[in-house]
Amino acid sequence: MPLPFVCHSEVDVLIIGAGPAGLMCANALANARVNVRIVDQKAVKLTTGEGDGITPRTTEVLQSYGLAERLLRESCQLHLASFYNPSATGGIELTDRIASVTAPSARYPFEAALHQGAIQDIFIDSMTPLGVEVQRSTIPTSIELSKDENELVDPTSYPVRVVLQRLDKSEDEPQEEIVHAKFVVGCDGAHSWVRKQVDITMDGEQSDSIWGVVDMVTPDTDFPDVRNKALIHSNHGSVIFVPREQDRIRIYIQLKDKDVINPMTGRVDKEKMGPEQILETAQKSIVPYKLTRKSEFIWWTIYSVGQRVASKYSINNRVFIAGDACHTHSPKAGQGMNASINDSHNLAWKIALVIRGWADMPLLSTYESERRQYALDLIAFDKMWSTLCCDKPLTEQNGDGVSPDHFLKTFQTDFTSGIGVHYQPSVVVNDRNQELASGLVLGKRVPPYKFMRAADAWPFELQDLLPSDFLFKLLVFTEKSFLNRYAMHGTSRFDIITISKGRKQTFNIFLLPALLRSHWSKVFIDDTDPTGRFGGEGYSYYGVGAEGAVVAVRPDGYVGAIAPLDHVEDLDAYFASFMKIPA
Repeated sequence: MPLPFVCHSEVDVLIIGAGPAGLMCANALANARVNVRIVDQKAVKLTTGEGDGITPRTTEVLQSYGLAERLLRESCQLHLASFYNPSATGGIELTDRIASVTAPSARYPFEAALHQGAIQDIFIDSMTPLGVEVQRSTIPTSIELSKDENELVDPTSYPVRVVLQRLDKSEDEPQEEIVHAKFVVGCDGAHSWVRKQVDITMDGEQSDSIWGVVDMVTPDTDFPDVRNKALIHSNHGSVIFVPREQDRIRIYIQLKDKDVINPMTGRVDKEKMGPEQILETAQKSIVPYKLTRKSEFIWWTIYSVGQRVASKYSINNRVFIAGDACHTHSPKAGQGMNASINDSHNLAWKIALVIRGWADMPLLSTYESERRQYALDLIAFDKMWSTLCCDKPLTEQNGDGVSPDHFLKTFQTDFTSGIGVHYQPSVVVNDRNQELASGLVLGKRVPPYKFMRAADAWPFELQDLLPSDFLFKLLVFTEKSFLNRYAMHGTSRFDIITISKGRKQTFNIFLLPALLRSHWSKVFIDDTDPTGRFGGEGYSYYGVGAEGAVVAVRPDGYVGAIAPLDHVEDLDAYFASFMKIPA
């Protein structure tokens, strides 16, 4: 009997799992023109359920890839959050309403709610014209990493061997393929096969609280905040309302262990409670208001989430994990899908630069140092927030309960918006010269501000000048000539954006050195727009003085380094720590 034919292939990056992390990574690498493949066990794409909340920072990230417009068009925007607590009569009453997002520098001062399948479609539709599609009904069956040190440190080698099996092929068709990859990214969820195969452990503990979730068309109700994000503490448990796209709504309901735990297994048993019973629990918790379903449930689930972080995020900077594969937590803070998308946003540019031969392999180590620390911070916040959501509220009978003020102040942290992410010093985050641009914090994302393009007085949002195109951006804040000797060994890896304090009435773009005006569209002035309604205070907003500064912005939009105009050697040292000089 002849041996079955086994196909061998090579690829720069193999992504296993087509959830938010996997699709974000695949789309980003496709845009970088990296040879990437993505496979998934599921035969069809997601259409309902799962995650649904996008934070202001994630919207900024999607904007940098040109994807935010569709998200904002299809999603429901959450501008207001309402808080309810027990009333003197035993029901609930409105305590306060505040902005859903309170971070002062948020470009998009709201959350966006759209079901995960639609968000994943945004990535799929973006990468398909670039020749990348999800290979479905495909599972990995083995993964081997070379033990040859020379091979592991050579970015041009293919040291990872993965055997893929097609589940949709007949017995007389080839079902197996051996893929030789430079890098593998495991985005295969909380029960990650990749993570288990490379012996990465998950550290943490299981959450005690159990919640039910139902997605439905907005019900018949007299609850006044049904179309706002509503956080409800009642004597019967907690409830969270999240309005959604197309007149839909998601309701999170705190459940009692005895109602959903199988006493024999100690695990959640969905046979004990269905969506109708979950909704009845919510109705008891929002008295005196009524809630009546008027159509079928779209999706529902019951969950108890572990709050865990992977012990490491990579093996030899060749096999990585991202998203739920490396951190799990409750969905109540709305961070799950956002953390996954931003993991891949952090990793993709680093892989792309190494594959292009622009950066050294050690750059990849900063993925773990930056994103694992973020995950640890997220778990710490999630434990605190989940406890506040689940604990009994403060009442006359319960003097140790959660006070409305404490709950409100915790909700208002920058952490939930994603804007508070702060990467610590590393080879890609320098810690010098912060005083030259105090509003551009090293390790944090560039906050939004509008400058006027010098050539045609067209106002531009600075973040829109920082697309995720895998180039470093050099923001040159200067009133004077800038030294032409600064060429950074070829500027093709850099996009130089000049921001002058010149006035629109007198500014002449051609008085700038050629290096600082590589194209007329790259020169801006810190002046008001022609109507005088906005602008003109950018230097002050970013804390840049009359002496000016050069700010290196990483490809993911985070500030990497700052240098004085007369000491650009500081930037030479910064880039030399991880980038290669062209031959």
